[in-house]
Amino acid sequence: MSFSLIQKVNDEQKKKQVVDARSGDTVRVHQKIKEGGKERIQVFEGVVIRTDNKSQHTSRITVRKVASGVGVEKSFLLHSPLVEKVEIVRRSKVRRNFLSYLRQRSGKGARLTAVQFDREAVNAVKNDHAEEEEARIKEQKAVEAAERQAAKDVEAAELAAKAAEVEARHAEND
Repeated sequence: MSFSLIQKVNDEQKKKQVVDARSGDTVRVHQKIKEGGKERIQVFEGVVIRTDNKSQHTSRITVRKVASGVGVEKSFLLHSPLVEKVEIVRRSKVRRNFLSYLRQRSGKGARLTAVQFDREAVNAVKNDHAEEEEARIKEQKAVEAAERQAAKDVEAAELAAKAAEVEARHAEND
């Protein structure tokens, strides 16, 4: 296989735009999770401690957060179809690409100095597919909620009918 063919396939799999996430940024990653037949969006918020292969289709960020006193690190491929959206919450001043020293620090020692940035301009990445997918999931949840409400209404109507029947029997016996 020629390199140009491989490059063409890789370019087709890339998203048109991704957020420029840097080391030290606090990001909120919206990831699609499939559990059985259901899909949902899970949000993972933490500090980017590593960025890899920024210009390629395998560009990856490693995000770290502390949950219940335990450090959790998760790697996300930015061009993956499972990553719906990456939103930069805070930008910090760092002088390294790989912030491995944050693993040994906790509390105030793990704080990074914030830098002012234009949040709307940085997060202005337009992804039509992600928006369509989010709308589809919301619509699916609304349909499921309507079905549950209809089932509750039918059950309530049956209970009301039974109560009326019992009242009629009591009135007959008196």
